[in-house]
Amino acid sequence: MSLLSIAQARYSCRNYLPRHIEQDKLDYIFSCVRLAPSAVNRQPWHFHIVSSEAMRRKVQSCYDRPWFATAPMYIVATILHDQEWVRADGKRHGDIDIAIATEHLCLAATEQGLATCWVCNFDAERLASLLHLTADEEPAVIIPIGYAADTPREKSRKALAEILCSEQIN
Repeated sequence: MSLLSIAQARYSCRNYLPRHIEQDKLDYIFSCVRLAPSAVNRQPWHFHIVSSEAMRRKVQSCYDRPWFATAPMYIVATILHDQEWVRADGKRHGDIDIAIATEHLCLAATEQGLATCWVCNFDAERLASLLHLTADEEPAVIIPIGYAADTPREKSRKALAEILCSEQIN
């Protein structure tokens, strides 16, 4: 598949089959995640795989939506604030770095025939407690992952002319 084909195929899945995810697919996905770029190559992230029924139920308590419970696995992407690069003006880059790595995860999962969804609206304090995170580790996104039980909805995207500009600086 070309990158364009993968990007076109990726969507926010909201219904999953109760099917096991093969370890070789997870290994491939995380090999892709490991190669994601980050500011000054700090790689200020950690990915927590949640697959046991007991822990899945606990994570579900942080984001109470019926569709969310259908995912056989969650990947919680966290920012390691003590490792993130900080620009001279104080801009912290952990949010940017975790977003890049997480999208590598989602695109690699799509290539492997799996579906994902970005979930950012969750009880972060509760999730941090459940995962026993340190004060420097912040849960940024939960990615439900598995085989899709739904079909992609049509994507609505802005035209290139709406998102692209080209200027020459004199």
